[in-house]
Amino acid sequence: MYIQREVESAIKKSLFKGKIVIVYGARQVGKTTLVKKMAESFGRPYGYLNCDELDILSQFQRAGNSVALRQMLGQNQLIVIDEAQRVKNIGLKLKLLIDNYPEIQLLVTGSSSFDLANEVSEPLTGRSEEFWLFPFSVRELWKESDRITRERQLEKWLIYGSYPGVWNLTSEEERAVKVKQLAANYLYKDVIKFNEIKNSELVLKLLQALALQIGNEVSYNELAKTIEVSKQTVASYVELLEKAFVIFAIRPFSGNMRQALNKKRKIYFLDVGIRNAIINNLNPMSIRDDGGRLWENFVVAEKYKQQLGLGYKTNLYFWRTYQGQEVDLVEDIGGKLIGWEIKLKGKRNKQPKDWGTYENSSWKVVDKENFWESVNF
Repeated sequence: MYIQREVESAIKKSLFKGKIVIVYGARQVGKTTLVKKMAESFGRPYGYLNCDELDILSQFQRAGNSVALRQMLGQNQLIVIDEAQRVKNIGLKLKLLIDNYPEIQLLVTGSSSFDLANEVSEPLTGRSEEFWLFPFSVRELWKESDRITRERQLEKWLIYGSYPGVWNLTSEEERAVKVKQLAANYLYKDVIKFNEIKNSELVLKLLQALALQIGNEVSYNELAKTIEVSKQTVASYVELLEKAFVIFAIRPFSGNMRQALNKKRKIYFLDVGIRNAIINNLNPMSIRDDGGRLWENFVVAEKYKQQLGLGYKTNLYFWRTYQGQEVDLVEDIGGKLIGWEIKLKGKRNKQPKDWGTYENSSWKVVDKENFWESVNF
């Protein structure tokens, strides 16, 4: 069953407006399914080129001018170019096409933003619209559901995540196998290939260290000591993992308060199932000791996917003072500050005293009882 993605309507509105449309996202999040669905709704024949196929890749590499590229694409008005980051100098080739054949709509996907974004940033300045696709969001999966259904499926989400290929499976055994395969075979692939990184074990050690620290402030110096590499290497690998859509960072909010200044950051996983697979812990919530941190990662990731994937004008931070006052998540919506306490269970904390000194600030709690209303904004 096809589940409509929220970003789909925004992408459709961008088609045939004189720009190349690019959809970024990790492998297996459903990019191909999405772009093919939109292409089919176009109602006319369209071209589809998968750059993971060697013959397609070879044709792209040989096409050195706009005429050769146009012949390769055929006479279709809409062309889907899948996994475009595989093509060397893809940015220049796309520029040649849009400059010489503006009547063509190119719909392009890429699994790793460090490859594709670097290639297209300069050649396609002003010539492209960019979108991001992530694993399923709560709004996509549960838009038509009732409270009971959401509560029943919540533990499945917290353990196995929401990748389409995992979510659609029916048994826990199948989901466990699939999420481990995703973690091992897909997410490392782009990172290890980039810059010819040879040490896949080092990448795994870093991911495991990050997985054990979700919800905590991360120090690159401490990570470097833990995995026995330099701080610069840690920073470089974290950046690559972000651009491969495995993790994302939340930075501290300081405002104008000196006691709130902080250089550390919190790092979360875009999918909690991938996080659990990396540390080989797919145990049920009833016997886990990291339930609170999983819950925090889940909530923050949902906020992150919405504000980036749909282009909401919000910024996400955390807040902590030297005196120990803290806010798990801060949403800055045009100067309006919402401080969130993310609580799986247990006693709720009171609003930190100094948080109330910020103008236009409020304090809310998100837990299992109200997460749908809090996340589904």
